Amino acid sequence: MSKPVLIIGGGPAGLAAAHSFATLGKQCVIVEKEDRLGGAPILSGYAKLVPTGEWAKDAIGGMVKRVEDASSVKVITGTKVTNFDGAPGDFTAKLSNGDTLEAEAVIVCSGFTHFDSVNKPEWGFGTYEDVVTTTQVEQMISSGQGVRCPSDGRKPHRVAILLCVGSRDRQIGREWCSKICCTVSSNIAMEIREELPDCHVYIYYMDIRTFGLYETKYYWKSQEEFKVKYIKARIAEVTSDGEKLIVKGEDTLVKRPITIPFDMVVHAIGMDPNVDNPEISDTFGIDLETHGFIDVANRYGSMGATSRPGVYVAGSATGPETIDDSIAQGHATAMAVLSGAQDLKTA
Repeated sequence: MSKPVLIIGGGPAGLAAAHSFATLGKQCVIVEKEDRLGGAPILSGYAKLVPTGEWAKDAIGGMVKRVEDASSVKVITGTKVTNFDGAPGDFTAKLSNGDTLEAEAVIVCSGFTHFDSVNKPEWGFGTYEDVVTTTQVEQMISSGQGVRCPSDGRKPHRVAILLCVGSRDRQIGREWCSKICCTVSSNIAMEIREELPDCHVYIYYMDIRTFGLYETKYYWKSQEEFKVKYIKARIAEVTSDGEKLIVKGEDTLVKRPITIPFDMVVHAIGMDPNVDNPEISDTFGIDLETHGFIDVANRYGSMGATSRPGVYVAGSATGPETIDDSIAQGHATAMAVLSGAQDLKTA
């Protein structure tokens, strides 16, 4: 099959897929709606990645450079696919920049959207300047400015991190666990303590889900080495007394009310389906699952298969996912595409 593979999205999964194709000399085209590659780790300014501790700008930036330097990979940024027709081995895609591409297959690596904390107003975001998100804290760290209270630039002496903001919350229509937030929050807590040794960091949680090998490296390490305090609680609201932010709720272990002042409150925001998923579903003729992520049709057959033959999906487009697993899925789905192309050739 001589036509290239079309990859939608230039985040970790898309970059991994493109690298696999490039390694084997297979032509591919990345179409990215933003003006540069890298996905959330680059566009949202992530700091040190879980679990390697590498800076996002170096780890994911290296993936970007590797793909941009590959002669068999064409990159088109600031563009979307507006129309898509055809069958496996013979697809045609029209782009918003006026171009038309032919492709033998498609891998949708369109990623996710960060939960918008304005949808959880009782926890203070949008009302109090010093209520921020984990993404904003990552940006503070990666920029080199350090963790500071946005209201006046001071170093916080007491920070609360509230878990499950936009996850596991039926009241706001977010029933899923976002998988990586607990570990990322533990990591951020340690980074704050490393930069500001006199700052007390509290993590408020329903349950801790530092899954797999992350339990030792993040949950226990953050407590035992960095003295991060974990409080099992149900948070009612975040208010202010004019000087401090006040976190109110119930300590669910001892069954008593808690009211604690903080300089900064951090929302550990979850992973929402990409806001473009309805459009992507309509354009490519593929199904979405119950919550709005792209549905995987057969998890035990062809890797990343969707409801439409020849259209595949990888990474957090399918649901909350780690960066490492998104990369692995990108590589694996590229191999599935090549296998499918071979099947077509010999049919």
